Amino acid sequence: MRTELCKKLGIEFPIFAFTHCRDVVAAVTNAGGFGVLGATGFGPEQLEIELNWIDEKVGNKPYGVDVIIPNKYEGQDVRDPEKHKAIIKAAIPQRHRDFARQLLEDHNVPELPEGKPYRERVTMTENTAVPLVDVALKHDNVKLIANALGTPPPHVIKQIQDSGRMVGALCGKPAHAQYHVDAGLDFIIAQGGEGGGHTGDIGSVVLWPEVVKVAGDIPVIAAGGIGSGEQMAAALALGAQGVWCGSIWLTVSEAETSETVKELMFAADSSGTVRSKSFTGKHVRMLKNAWSEGWDAEGNPESLGAPMQMMVSGSALARIHRYPEQAKELAFAPVGQIVGSMNHSISSRNLLMDMVNGYLASTERLSALLED
Repeated sequence: MRTELCKKLGIEFPIFAFTHCRDVVAAVTNAGGFGVLGATGFGPEQLEIELNWIDEKVGNKPYGVDVIIPNKYEGQDVRDPEKHKAIIKAAIPQRHRDFARQLLEDHNVPELPEGKPYRERVTMTENTAVPLVDVALKHDNVKLIANALGTPPPHVIKQIQDSGRMVGALCGKPAHAQYHVDAGLDFIIAQGGEGGGHTGDIGSVVLWPEVVKVAGDIPVIAAGGIGSGEQMAAALALGAQGVWCGSIWLTVSEAETSETVKELMFAADSSGTVRSKSFTGKHVRMLKNAWSEGWDAEGNPESLGAPMQMMVSGSALARIHRYPEQAKELAFAPVGQIVGSMNHSISSRNLLMDMVNGYLASTERLSALLED
């Protein structure tokens, strides 16, 4: 099971756990996998706190950081953060803000308490991601940085590679993989449409070997709908050197996911998700609910692009997170189609070992089919 990528990173199992929870990063890393902290929700100061905490928990074991720098977004040539924020705010029609507010009122979600106003901010831009990369590169244990939306800018690629770390990015099409190859990335994450979060619409079993062919000698990590050792065995059989899982860590015992959202995921089946731009302005696979159906319904305002839609949904998310039980019909729950198999909670370590054992059982079963 120790692929060349495992050897290069110094890890036991080719299981990459993408999560926004530092506890899960530490648990997976300590169990022999590779935790990857999704940093987009943090500012630089908070990310420094999170990474210091992980460093203390994992010793000298390696882990990674994931950021979001889209290829295209409104005002991307503007480097002054305040000017960029002003451009984004000016591009948002009042009708969209009113519609978001009305959805919360229709579902009786309370306003934020007085004295705790929502501080509007821009996310998912180069201006907000580059400072996070700067913080990550100060930590020796961070051996890998991934960009969740497209090929990173050339200066960011150079910065990461000059520091001796690996840099890579997700893709949902072979053409996107070719962009990564041309840019000289160190690894490529091929994510099928079954995956949670930002994803394309090509199925994993079709996409993985296509990307492996395009990537050549560049290692490919398979993503999209992976939640078991059997699926991991299939990914490695199709040429991947590891698996990138995100959804399955949302309901482990260490996860910071609210109990309300965990229960929604436990109750969902594999047909209960939808790809919608209604929260971030980019297609995200998530649990289908009143928010996604409202924005995607004919006659209602269409979701804006990035990062405008995320700014529209930002204040709504603040209320949704503060009042999860009242807002459960509107909760933003990015998750893949594997959610149909996520019906109970176990520890991150036990989940990882279940995947390892499932992989071993699969490969033994296949080996038994070969004639002596």
